[in-house]
Amino acid sequence: MDEVAVQPPVRPFALLQVIAVSGLPTQLLIATVLIFGLGMPPLTSEGLSLEFIATVSLLDTAIIALLIFAFLHSSGETSRQVYVGTRPALREIGLGLALVPLVFLIVVSLVAGVRAIAPWLHNVDVSPLAAFMRNPLDAAIFAVVVVLAGGVREELQRGFILHRFGQRLGGMWVGNLVFGLAFGLGHIDQGWDVAVVVGLLGLAWGAFYIRRGSIFVSMANHAGFNGAQVLQQILATSLGLGR
Repeated sequence: MDEVAVQPPVRPFALLQVIAVSGLPTQLLIATVLIFGLGMPPLTSEGLSLEFIATVSLLDTAIIALLIFAFLHSSGETSRQVYVGTRPALREIGLGLALVPLVFLIVVSLVAGVRAIAPWLHNVDVSPLAAFMRNPLDAAIFAVVVVLAGGVREELQRGFILHRFGQRLGGMWVGNLVFGLAFGLGHIDQGWDVAVVVGLLGLAWGAFYIRRGSIFVSMANHAGFNGAQVLQQILATSLGLGR
């Protein structure tokens, strides 16, 4: 059976594909359908609805995965070519998980450093994550969301976007810078200090993908890091710190 020749999309279509999988168009569409079509309220008396956030995030994860599959198929590429590479997947996953404690400590140190150097960037006193972990059930649901919609979806997005940048849009490192900036801005609700550090973390995950030719280190590390964040928030909330 002859292999299908790889035909990357021309630059305008590559850019459109990048925008389509960025999450913004799909999440806006899903939110619109849920609110106006199904009558699901995005807010409760206590703030953002966990049910709404979880539904949007998980549906978006599925749609993004399907879009990426369709876009790769249209250009004669496979998910294995783009995401797996030549390194053993289990070893890459193990490395990503093993690096979670180190990455977590580095992030905590960086956040503390940014707050010491530029205290005005610490503009959010209480983490919005606390609102989704008022009880064990909510915390468990939120943990699933951040692992799947964070660790899995966001690394699928990152890998595809860097791949298309490498083909048509100026190179993978340019794509890493662009997506890293967007990734940091996506966490602005947690404060400017956190957004800066998370943006740097996104650059590191992108660098892992570029250097290793595999998504698994970044994906496992991202999922593990998000899980550790949930655990940290649960402990902080139980101690009455909530930060």
